[in-house]
Amino acid sequence: MWLIAVTVMLGTFMEVLDTSVANVALPHIAGSLSASQDESTWVLTSYLVSNAIVMPLSGWLCSVFGRKRFYLFCVALFTLASLLCGLAPNLPSLIIFRILQGAGGGVLVPISQAILVETFPGELQGLAMAVYGLGVMFAPVIGPTLGGWITDNYSWRWIFFINGPVGLIALVMAYVLVTEPPYLRGTARGKIKVDYIGLGLIAVGLGFMQVVLDKGQREDWFESRWILWMSITVVVSLVAMVFWELRQKEPVVDLGLLKERNFFICTLTMFVVGFAVYGSLVLLPLFLQTLMGYTAAKSGMVLSPAGLVLVLLMPLVGYLLSKVQARWLVLAGLGVVGLALIRMARFNLNVDFRMAMRARMLQSVGEALLFVPINTAAFYFIAKEKTASGTGFMNLARNVGGSFGISIVTTILARRQQFHQNILVAHLTPFDNRAYSMLSSARGLLVSKGSDPAQAVSQSYGFVYQVVQQQSAMLAFADTFWLLGIGLLALVPFILLMKKTVPGKVSLGAH
Repeated sequence: MWLIAVTVMLGTFMEVLDTSVANVALPHIAGSLSASQDESTWVLTSYLVSNAIVMPLSGWLCSVFGRKRFYLFCVALFTLASLLCGLAPNLPSLIIFRILQGAGGGVLVPISQAILVETFPGELQGLAMAVYGLGVMFAPVIGPTLGGWITDNYSWRWIFFINGPVGLIALVMAYVLVTEPPYLRGTARGKIKVDYIGLGLIAVGLGFMQVVLDKGQREDWFESRWILWMSITVVVSLVAMVFWELRQKEPVVDLGLLKERNFFICTLTMFVVGFAVYGSLVLLPLFLQTLMGYTAAKSGMVLSPAGLVLVLLMPLVGYLLSKVQARWLVLAGLGVVGLALIRMARFNLNVDFRMAMRARMLQSVGEALLFVPINTAAFYFIAKEKTASGTGFMNLARNVGGSFGISIVTTILARRQQFHQNILVAHLTPFDNRAYSMLSSARGLLVSKGSDPAQAVSQSYGFVYQVVQQQSAMLAFADTFWLLGIGLLALVPFILLMKKTVPGKVSLGAH
């Protein structure tokens, strides 16, 4: 029985690990595949969007193909796609393989949890989930450091290759140990209808939206005709999806759940939290590696202790939920993460390792106070038969928010860097006293190092311009962190509008 818990934990561990190891490798992926920094983020966003689209279909696919068979297929697909990612010759092929990887990994978590619930008796389910949760949460603890070490010492491709042996072990163990539930052995297969039109509209809307977000900055947004037409397609698809889903008895996304106030506020909160957390997890390694000169391994070491904080705090959060209303924990979490991001906005080019690590650990404290309490508050007034639909909706909100966050923060970063650079360059003239002093100092330093006096003049301008670029990039990072922090704090009034819940009790809507 416990071997089954280890089996499903391996599959989910592999999926979570692959998300965290990729963040620190982005600059290396961009350099290796001749891509820009904003283009390299497609490696993350394509995975998240694919993940989000597949999640709502997990129940129906299990009923059609059988849970064990579908689970084996997903593990195999994820493993094969990981190997293909490692072999990708260019960025477009890597993105395609990441989409396949997201399709395979998107349903591993809900299927793994369903297998655990049906394998363990009621009195052991909590312990099984705890063991499973600790194993899964261990992935973000070692992920950044492991990914950085592999990238620095071998190649970014090996962060995908390592899934090969883990996936093979998980596949063999699942084939031997996992059994098919009696009610899915052909009796219920195919009885559940799938909303193909709704799924198609969601896939087109979210897929095209991601292309617009990722390519908009490079193509100057609506100045590009094809970006304009893709944006129109996004709006038409998503509006049509809303009207279609509201009229279906078995929708892919149950929009009727948003009528419940707590669920609506929690979904909005999950979207913004996903936006800020995923966005910051791209920004911080990028800042450390491009401006501070950190290696991938060292930037991973900045991030990893935050995962340990999450592991240590989760039991405490579970205890607090039995004593305190979930919304107060959500408020505290928003405040802590928001303040941590604003603290990151005060970074400068002299920030040291410990300061960066402490800021990320503080952010992790807030994250521990967010994810479980948000879900607890969201489902308090939702009937049990709607739990599966609601879970899919919340995961969709988190992943789409994360995808938005990654794309938009890279756009903001590029725009703000250009803004600050224009301002700084405007003062870079011989008539500005500070600029003249800097140029003279640079020229004197170059001459003392052996440069020709005539060449030292042009070299000094190049040296000062490099400083301007560094300062403008630093200011852009600060602006982006600040906006993420303020965005989270802006949610506080919405949390205060949530209905009261009784600590220690859940799902009143089921009674």
